[in-house]
Amino acid sequence: MDSIIELRHELHRDPKISGREKETAERIVRFFEPLVPDAILDNLGGTGVAVVFSGAKPGPTVMLRAELDALPIQEKNRLPYRSENPGIAHKCGHDGHMAILAAVGTELTAARPPKGRVVLLFQPSEETGAGAAAVIRDARFSEIAPDYVFALHNLPGYPLGQVVTRRGAFTSASRGVTIGLRGASAHAAQPETGRSPALAMARIIERLTQQPSGLASPHEIAFITVVGAQLGERAFGTAPADAEIWATLRSTTDTQMAALISYAEEATKDLAEMFKLDFMIEYSDIFTATLNSACAIDIVHRNAEGRVHELEHPFRWSEDFGRFTALAEGALFGIGAGTDMPELHDSNYDFPDDLIAPATRIFKKIIRQILS
Repeated sequence: MDSIIELRHELHRDPKISGREKETAERIVRFFEPLVPDAILDNLGGTGVAVVFSGAKPGPTVMLRAELDALPIQEKNRLPYRSENPGIAHKCGHDGHMAILAAVGTELTAARPPKGRVVLLFQPSEETGAGAAAVIRDARFSEIAPDYVFALHNLPGYPLGQVVTRRGAFTSASRGVTIGLRGASAHAAQPETGRSPALAMARIIERLTQQPSGLASPHEIAFITVVGAQLGERAFGTAPADAEIWATLRSTTDTQMAALISYAEEATKDLAEMFKLDFMIEYSDIFTATLNSACAIDIVHRNAEGRVHELEHPFRWSEDFGRFTALAEGALFGIGAGTDMPELHDSNYDFPDDLIAPATRIFKKIIRQILS
């Protein structure tokens, strides 16, 4: 375990943001090459790495996933292995997730599964929602397509090692939307000669922040958060021509997300036409809802060492692991990182090394149940 913790600290010291994880992926490959797995696929979906351990007999493919990317956050604590990259740090614990899969890999090196195979996937760009889709689009993904797929996420605020699950939706769907408005500029002394987007911008923001009726039941969520906006420039002699609004759409299900998208687009179109403005709508950071299958959750429960907390409602945050659970029996579950820890994405958060061993045991038991 000392070598696994050392790996975690190395990864923490040299974090890379989404889409730039090449050196992180290379470090993972260097770790696994001496273990002589049956295959290593690199540059998967960009910078992804898949490590394959095969059994002696045919059987199902079990995929475990960890994330390569860090966050654009300045680390404030004074750890001996603190981030050496200004403005970038592993504040979501992905360094710990990678270390857990590395620990599973060392166990598989000593004892391959009796049948089937295990694929350890180190996925890029989870934080932007682009990585899972890119891996699946890669032509080589068909070589490792899973029958079962599992991932975990560390959760501060829960007792260390406690397993947190939910059948059905575990994390929410979300996406960022950019709304652009364009009219015509004018002299500030004669604003009526132009077409300012100011009023349209204000009314669109008001419309977006009003809770759309009928989109969510009392136990579900569907809402829009305006995160920023820009109108014109700091030029007191000019009435503006351009405006942008940035918002996040969030919902429990993908069906509700489709309804939110329609609501936002209709509001934009109606108000842009009212004020005779051109408009554009672009989406980014697209996450589908992560839906856990009943079969996969049953497997997690059987191997959770009796420490299961079942959620009544899904988490509001998003994860792109839903791309995988849409293709195979799968589950994303949480594992407690301690009750007195800073929250995820907090500049002082650090994944607890004591979590690696219990998380590794759970993954090993899941593999053993399916492939023995």
